[in-house]
This record gives sequence, C-alpha cells and structure tokens, in this order.
Amino acid sequence: MNKLEAIGWEQSVQDINEDEIARVIAVQKNSYRLLDGETEYFSHLSGKFLNQAHGTLDLPAVGDWVEVKKLPDEQKAVINRVLPRKSQFVRQAAGNKTEAQIVASNMDAVFIVNSLNHDLNLRRIERYILSAYESGASPIIVLTKKDACSQEEVDAIITQVEEVAIGVPIIPISSITMEGIDQLMAYLPARKTVALLGSSGVGKSTLVNSLVGITVQETKDVRESDSKGRHTTTHREMFLLPGGAMLIDTPGMRELQLWEGDSAIDATFQDIEVFASLCKFADCQHETEPGCRVQEAIGNGELPEERFQSFLKLQRELAYEKRKQDQKAQIEEKNKWKKISKNQKNSYKHRKKR
Repeated sequence: MNKLEAIGWEQSVQDINEDEIARVIAVQKNSYRLLDGETEYFSHLSGKFLNQAHGTLDLPAVGDWVEVKKLPDEQKAVINRVLPRKSQFVRQAAGNKTEAQIVASNMDAVFIVNSLNHDLNLRRIERYILSAYESGASPIIVLTKKDACSQEEVDAIITQVEEVAIGVPIIPISSITMEGIDQLMAYLPARKTVALLGSSGVGKSTLVNSLVGITVQETKDVRESDSKGRHTTTHREMFLLPGGAMLIDTPGMRELQLWEGDSAIDATFQDIEVFASLCKFADCQHETEPGCRVQEAIGNGELPEERFQSFLKLQRELAYEKRKQDQKAQIEEKNKWKKISKNQKNSYKHRKKR
C-alpha cells in the first residue's frame, strides 16, 4: 500500500505523477490544507485554475483529490486542478444567492447525526437522507446522547426514525459511555471516508473526539431549555482515525436547503412510491382520484399524512430550485455572449485604428 492509498486513493489517473497528487483535508475560506499521505501542505489555487473555474462546484472541497505543484522547502503547494469526484454532498448555499456549496466529497458514507432529545426532527432527517442518496454515498443515521435517555425512550425514537429512514441503518450511541461506538466502527473500515453531517448541538464534535481518541474539536454545552446547540465547528476538516478510516467533520446546519435530489427522491420515499404504483390510474395525482392507493393508505393509517405532505413539499422545493438554477444559467450564458461580443467589437475597433 502506497502513501496515497493510506488516505483513500482508489483512482487511476494516467497523465499525473502520483507525487503530484494530494487530498484536501481542510478548507477555511480561500485557504486549503492538503495531505499526500505523509506531509501536510498549505496551498492556494493557481491563476489558471481560477480563470477556468465556472462556479463554486469547480472549487476544491474537503475530501477532494487534487493535482498540485509542491514546494517542499516552504511546505506549500499550488493547486492546479480537482480530479473527478466519485461522490459529493451539495446544498444550496446560505443566503439569497442561487449558488451551490459542496459540503464534502469523495465519501463512501454519510453519518446523519441527530440527538436523542427534543431537537430530533423527522422532516430534517428526510432532507439529509435525500441529499445523501443524491450525493452518491450511503446514508447512516447516528442517534447521539443515548446516556441521557431511558431504553424505552430510545426504542420509541428509533421506531419513529425507522418510518422515514426505510432501509437505512440506525445506530444509537453515547460518546460518554461509548455505547454503540463498536457498532459504528463497522461503518468506518480502513481507507474509507465518512462525512459527519447534522445540526449544531447534536454531538458531532464530541463524537469526532471519541473516534479520534484525543480532543481535536472544541465542544460546547447545548441549552437545557430547548436542546439547541451553538456552532463549535467553524470549518470543514478531515481527520484520520486510528483504524485507518477518514472522517470529515462539518459545521452544524440548522436548515439544509436542497440543491438537487430528483434522482434520489424515489429512494428516500420508497413507501410512497410503492403505494403510488398501486393506484388505479398511472397518472394519479393522489388527490381526489378514485382508486388512489396513496390516499387510502393515509386514511387507514398505513402512511402518515405528515410524511406525504413532506414528500410533496420536497418535490415543490426541488422544482423551484431547478427553475432558479435554469434562470441563473440563462442569465450567465447571456452575459457570457455579451462579454464576447463586446470584446470582439473592441478588437475590431483596435484593428481599424491601426
């Protein structure tokens, strides 16, 4: 095993010397920290890279493999390009601007972390599962703070989560007593990468410290009144675990705004898709049509009304997001050709003067 394989390298790139490859392990604004399996480098983007980048999706993210020019004497490197990703967890960036933000890339699994208290939100879990499937990674639900609940409470919550996380592993743990950690480690084999995602205050930083074996992330207590947490992780960073797995920690997200998910919504709502396939009419809208199996399931309690409404809401949100993205793409294309036309006119005027 070479040094790159030790940090998850699985690709085969013909036109690059492996000595010019490194992995992004931390991102803070425009600063990148890289690891080549032996040495860490602070790095920045080359001018050519910046000129060719079309948007935020082209920029390096934690977990990315990049082609670099190393400056060993200065322990610095210049990033020349991002290598193809096998997976990427993308969300709509915070704010009013229509822009994608890559939270993590090249991960094999996503740990969707929620705490076993009254901050548990099933609708939020559905969003994370949808985005995880869309990313190309496998979702796993991690329920923290098991030590603060009775076994009856834990069992009741797992039953609730199972209704929205169909076929997804659900692991209750305690980072204090270490209950469930062995079960979690089964999803953290050597040379595999897992991204840790969830809201503030659910115990992600405490879990990272437990898995790494030393304190690498600051932790803060949540408010007793509502179990709301404060941001302790301020940037995305990848940690190498003692067993050889890589763990990407991310800042807490109170609300996950979807960027894409059309291809994953069927997998997320498998129960609704099964009912819909049994409707009398193939084009059933699941409203007032006769023979609608979905409405029948809601009426007799097989399908919770809240879950169906969540399904409709996410469909509407994805459609709205796609319209915004299409509109943005049209504006950008128009502006690009306006700029090309302007440059051509200026070039023509310059030639005439000569």
